[in-house]
Amino acid sequence: MPSNRISIRIGEELRANLAAEAAARGKRESELVREALEQYLASRDQGESAYDVAKRLKFLGCVKDAPPDLSTNPDHFEGFGRS
Repeated sequence: MPSNRISIRIGEELRANLAAEAAARGKRESELVREALEQYLASRDQGESAYDVAKRLKFLGCVKDAPPDLSTNPDHFEGFGRS
């Protein structure tokens, strides 16, 4: 598999911790960084849209006794945004 190289800057303490962990595990520092990045990206919930979040948090349909076309009928927006 072809690989790409990137450069990052890290502080001395992080570099020392990385070097110690790599030595303890018998791996290269780059392997540990790659594994950590893969785990981080895999753990993120990348598939949830704003709609999915609103639905999960029960923000959708939270207005009672509203007309069914409240969000689409321009008549309901008369005066909206004006003081």
